[in-house]
Amino acid sequence: MKYRRHSNIHSHEDLKIDCSKCFGFCCVALYFSTMDNFPEDKEAGKPCKNLNKDFTCKIHKDLSEKNLKGCINYDCFGAGQKVAQNIYKGTSWNISSYQAQEMYDVFIAVKNLQEMIWYLYDGITFTEKEDLKLKIENMIKETESLTNCSAKDILNIKIEEHRNKVNYLLKEVRSHLRKRISSSKKSDNPLGFDFIGKDFRKKNLIGENLAGALLMGANLQNVDLSGVIIIGADMRDIDIRGCNLENTMFLTQAQINSAIGNSKTKLPVFIDRPSYWEE
Repeated sequence: MKYRRHSNIHSHEDLKIDCSKCFGFCCVALYFSTMDNFPEDKEAGKPCKNLNKDFTCKIHKDLSEKNLKGCINYDCFGAGQKVAQNIYKGTSWNISSYQAQEMYDVFIAVKNLQEMIWYLYDGITFTEKEDLKLKIENMIKETESLTNCSAKDILNIKIEEHRNKVNYLLKEVRSHLRKRISSSKKSDNPLGFDFIGKDFRKKNLIGENLAGALLMGANLQNVDLSGVIIIGADMRDIDIRGCNLENTMFLTQAQINSAIGNSKTKLPVFIDRPSYWEE
């Protein structure tokens, strides 16, 4: 049996960023460092020097040319527009300065919750077990309900406790999938951690666990990553040209944005192909 997604009855669309409906939260709320390929060193809560008054970016079209991968790779999972439009009803941090820090804290909390929902949506596509599907669907609803609370209630959410509940379900998905396949890879332990610059082109990685691995600059050209668990892996400058990631588990848009791919790289339907990738 192969690692293969089933038809996804859920949608990742609400978890994709829409900067036109946001107030540049990521350009203000976050700490920046030039070492992480951001345009400047700045403290959290200070607007980026390139943020316009209308919350657009002065250098957005030049981010790739300037190698500002910190900006290119960041993904809030739709938290920006949700906080701006749903929670604060279109009131921005620069108009309501007394609420600014609260807004930044709410944005970060909602971003964490939205990311959990992304992984839950992904997990449900890998299981045929109806009771597990139901548990995941209920967890999605519970997590979504938290993102729709008032600002005060969101700040009182115990994020790590909730993340532990989500992670338990994600591990159950992984365990369920491994029981359904015939493979010599019975261990659910990570394959390893430090693979910076490693050449994987001749290695069979199907079904491996690369959770949290350092993969910066690794070569995975034309490698099949079906069933590979990739959650939390650092994929900056990883070469995935011609790579098959259609059935890679817990892959995010940010990871793909940070990688080197081309038109032959196979992606899940809910991941957008970066416009700056080569043909």
